[in-house]
Amino acid sequence: YSGGQAIKALKEEGIEVVLMNPNIASVQTNMDDKSPSQADHVYFLPVTPDYVEEVIKKEKPDGIIVSMGGQTALNCAVEMWEAGTIQKYNVEVLGTPIQVVINTEDRQLFSDRLNEIKEKIAESYAAYSVDEALEASKKLGFPLMIRSAFALGGLGSGICDDEDHLREMAKKALSVSPQILVEKSMKGWKEIEYEVVRDSRDNCVTVCNMENFDPLGIHTGESIVMAPSQTLSNEEYHMLRTTAIKVVRHLGIVGECNIQYALHPTSLEYAIIEVNAR
Repeated sequence: YSGGQAIKALKEEGIEVVLMNPNIASVQTNMDDKSPSQADHVYFLPVTPDYVEEVIKKEKPDGIIVSMGGQTALNCAVEMWEAGTIQKYNVEVLGTPIQVVINTEDRQLFSDRLNEIKEKIAESYAAYSVDEALEASKKLGFPLMIRSAFALGGLGSGICDDEDHLREMAKKALSVSPQILVEKSMKGWKEIEYEVVRDSRDNCVTVCNMENFDPLGIHTGESIVMAPSQTLSNEEYHMLRTTAIKVVRHLGIVGECNIQYALHPTSLEYAIIEVNAR
């Protein structure tokens, strides 16, 4: 949907649009002449570095938008940026710069960025192996939470109750992600999310906030989300809203993103879980 809106906005500006999307059942790839969100060129190809490079070679675009393509596009863009492909063809990245995407996806860098503005994230340690994860568990105690970096929809994430469980989950998570975050469990806290939009001139607005029906510990994908939030006090709402704008500005996101929080049910204690630059 966001990609369809992006095409519509670009077309209104008279810009030629090239779309890469392997999903033929998407409104984005609609080739009907009457569709306002119709791209000029559509490639039904996998969004992987090799294919994207071939399309760049052929179409020679001035710019590329990656934040409308979800996690797949972000991961692909990060890979291409690190390999120097985007720079090689002199393609300008529109919206959130790739380094900012890396700062939100790499859990250690994300933690460092937030510490610069003294924002609270859950006590956590980045691990690149099962042994490192076990080492971190000694500092945190059980139960604890593991999260995969550069992953879609919480893949490889979950709560671990003991060492055996951690060993098994860390092994699974590291098979799909190069890095995992071992963090203090906040099971039972409220899970709150704000959608934030910021432009390159630093205008920043919160579009809406949401609250998970279930507490932290049940993945959003298996829960119900209510928008706007139903149980936050005015103080809690504004505290998290102010924090959302401060964090998004500090990270330097351009375009849309969401910020997820864990909020203690009876106090004003909170922790930032993650920011998705998409």
